[in-house]
Amino acid sequence: MVPRDMDAANHDAELLVQFAQGDRLAAQTLTDRLAPRILRFAARMLNDRTEAEDVTQDAMLRLWRIAPDWQDTGIPPAAWLFRVAANLCTDRLRRRRSGPADMPDLPDDAPAVDAQMMQTKRAAALQDALALLPERQRQAVILRHLEGLSNPDIAAIMMIGVEAVESLTARGKRNLTALLSGQREILGYEDEH
Repeated sequence: MVPRDMDAANHDAELLVQFAQGDRLAAQTLTDRLAPRILRFAARMLNDRTEAEDVTQDAMLRLWRIAPDWQDTGIPPAAWLFRVAANLCTDRLRRRRSGPADMPDLPDDAPAVDAQMMQTKRAAALQDALALLPERQRQAVILRHLEGLSNPDIAAIMMIGVEAVESLTARGKRNLTALLSGQREILGYEDEH
């Protein structure tokens, strides 16, 4: 039996080849599958939805440009796309460091009810804590725990070994725990004593 991840990767590669042969529906299907994941990843990396949309669009355009030359290199199109997006995010973060330090919040389109407000507050606290992590830790944590990618896929995206991924995610989680400690009450988490 073929694992689901492998099946999806093969399907993505087939769609990319079909697009290269002129099948616009294949492009739409692949975009619908991958663009939302890249957008979430970029938004979490950059803490700026507008920039994340630009990164997503740029990454998808690059995928379409390489489609005619796509060869099965063992890297699935989704992993290739995450790698491109990660590099684009890194470039933007580097440019930011030399520019203004203000980073806008992600827009909140949720209705203004207590539960939604608390969820938004928790998401903002997580985003703020993620923004304080070193870039490689943040990237590994987002890919593993928020995007649900496997360690081998993350290793391919980040061009490092699986052990390095495990180390980065472990350190990132420890750092997140430290950054978020003391905020349980503020974020609505009551002690169960």
